[in-house]
Amino acid sequence: MEGLMIIVRFINLLSLVFWIGGMSFFSFIAAPAIFKALPRETAGDVVGEIFPKYWAMGYICSTTSLSTLLISSFYETTLPWFSISLLAAMTCLSFYTGIFLGIKARDTKAHIRTATDQSQKEMLREQFKILHRQSAILNVVIISFGLMVLFSMAANWGVK
Repeated sequence: MEGLMIIVRFINLLSLVFWIGGMSFFSFIAAPAIFKALPRETAGDVVGEIFPKYWAMGYICSTTSLSTLLISSFYETTLPWFSISLLAAMTCLSFYTGIFLGIKARDTKAHIRTATDQSQKEMLREQFKILHRQSAILNVVIISFGLMVLFSMAANWGVK
């Protein structure tokens, strides 16, 4: 049973590190570089093409990390409620950001391109900025919560 638990813990840690590392790399390195190297509209198209895969990574890694933490918790003497709570919140925020905000932002961007009325375009641009800001804030929250979970794991390493 101990060997199986090591595998479950490894998958938990791998999914969390892959998720938070991928989010951090994209948010703080890749996206800014894309917007620096390409014209704004082209950069937006490139990032828009990446986002569905970015969110899919979040969905897979969040559910994997949460489920493996729950599985391993059944075999521990104390439940890691702090980490479980943070991972549950991260999972919900990930799905909310990708499904609700992401789709709404993509649709708003499409409407900006097809709008002919300049005042309507400005209103849609403002709506897109709000959606982008909300998404960016939630992204930072997810990364921060993920770092707290990783810190909690490191702090409890080997503690029975």
